Amino acid sequence: MHHDADNPVVRLCAAGMAVAGDRAAARALFEQAWALRRDDYDTSIAAHYLAQCQESPHETLRWNLVAARHAESIAGDRALGFLASLYLNLGESHRQVGEWHQAQEAVARARAALAHLPSGGYRDFVAAGIGRLTERLHDTDG
Repeated sequence: MHHDADNPVVRLCAAGMAVAGDRAAARALFEQAWALRRDDYDTSIAAHYLAQCQESPHETLRWNLVAARHAESIAGDRALGFLASLYLNLGESHRQVGEWHQAQEAVARARAALAHLPSGGYRDFVAAGIGRLTERLHDTDG
């Protein structure tokens, strides 16, 4: 996945990930990124990272919904490289709050979005996550 390293929102989110062991510091950087967002791309990126530092599954779901909706609004193919990951996170959020049908729909969307990723490490990482989530959802069906 490629992000524009010159984008201040992307830089702040990367800095937040670099201090991920310090949840408060990471969240502060992600909130700064949110404050600087200029378009759907920035909003999607900032919301994706804000989702990772929420205190409740419902708040995480809310931020993952924001990230996915804004990514879907991005014109052209700029968001195609991270849709699979966004849908995977959205599916996991739906699962955590007991919304099984929505989780399964998000998994199907994540699987379809894998087609936009080149072969290799990142695609394999996301595909493995989709597989794990599929198993967790299957385990709750029976």
